[in-house]
Amino acid sequence: MPKKTFYNLNEEKKRILIEAAKEEFSRVSLYDASIANILKKAEIPRGSFYQYFEDKEDAFFYLLNEHAKERHENFLLHLERYEGDLFAAMTEIYQEVFEYSLDNGKINFIRNVLLNMNYKIEHTFTKHLSAKARDQRTHNIYHLVDTDTLNIHNEEEFYHVMQVVIAVTFHNLVHCVSNDFSKKEALKKYEMEINLVKAGLIK
Repeated sequence: MPKKTFYNLNEEKKRILIEAAKEEFSRVSLYDASIANILKKAEIPRGSFYQYFEDKEDAFFYLLNEHAKERHENFLLHLERYEGDLFAAMTEIYQEVFEYSLDNGKINFIRNVLLNMNYKIEHTFTKHLSAKARDQRTHNIYHLVDTDTLNIHNEEEFYHVMQVVIAVTFHNLVHCVSNDFSKKEALKKYEMEINLVKAGLIK
């Protein structure tokens, strides 16, 4: 996580630093990213970067975590909009993330995230939707979902349902982005897979 000095920056300086980091991580993978490029873009001295972040991984995972939090908030809104329909809400999130990965062509933060996946990145990307069953986030989702339509009996079972749905969604995203699917092709593939999951869970 960023250091306290990062949060003490005024909003404009914080925005410039975040945009510089996002631009670098959109251009290349985390492991090929250069702190020097971030500093040059943000027009700050090298020592200043380490006042705000431990290292480039710290900056990268801060950006990824912020994106994941935004997706989680949107997911809750979609659940309310679709009156607790888990599969309709997750399909909206899938489309949002896939469309976001197409912005600016190949120079895209989320596209680079999906193309350079490892366990830590996947965990950060999905943790706001797949937290432990007793976690408040999962509890909130559980109470927004119309569980009367699902073949489950309690919140613990719902946690495992979420694990399955998230795995299908996430790995479909990685596959479709990696293989340059169009929006139409990606949605068709996802709907086919998520409907198979749905068929096994709906009463």
